[in-house]
Amino acid sequence: MGKDKLRRFAEIATFNNVYELEEGHSLKGKWNKEHFKNDHPLVLELACGKGEYSVNLARLFPEKNFIGIDYKGNRIWRGAKTALEEEINNVAFLRIQIESILDYFDKGEVSEIWITFPDPQPQISREKKRLTFPGFLEKYRTILKPHGILHLKTDNDALHAYTHEKIAELGLQLHVRTEDLYRSDFADEVLSIKTYYEKKYLAHEKNINYLKFSFH
Repeated sequence: MGKDKLRRFAEIATFNNVYELEEGHSLKGKWNKEHFKNDHPLVLELACGKGEYSVNLARLFPEKNFIGIDYKGNRIWRGAKTALEEEINNVAFLRIQIESILDYFDKGEVSEIWITFPDPQPQISREKKRLTFPGFLEKYRTILKPHGILHLKTDNDALHAYTHEKIAELGLQLHVRTEDLYRSDFADEVLSIKTYYEKKYLAHEKNINYLKFSFH
């Protein structure tokens, strides 16, 4: 591991807005009460990478609380450090495997989930690793409030098509679908937030897919 990564891992261990693995267990069902100290709606960003979406959403919506989730601490470091430097107190970060999300959030604790440019896991043998695989969707159903919203932004056309197929198969409620977000009428202030990876895709003129859906 490079010296820069080691430095970042050491630094995030001192951040009061980052929780790693076992540290987050005790906050299950108590994120708002114990960390944010309010009763605002709780929003998650899964596979948050550098945390650009979480931080920018927190800037736009001070009346909501945000948690960016990823396993790679050297990426989380960037978003967490920005939030501390700018005193954005309504965003935190959790370093865990998303497979274990039920260990960290209680039933009905979350109002909204964003999945932003996740690994599409294109191999058929890795379907169960896709963050919109039905097994994951069932976990999200558990922690979401009734009618809680899910968003998927991806450059991967196959993952977009796969997720749309699962929404139909599972009888979920589809609110918005577009295969070319920035040439659609949906690219508002929120959907126009761009991650590090999204900027790279757009530089190569890649279309961006978007889905908004919920459970009945």
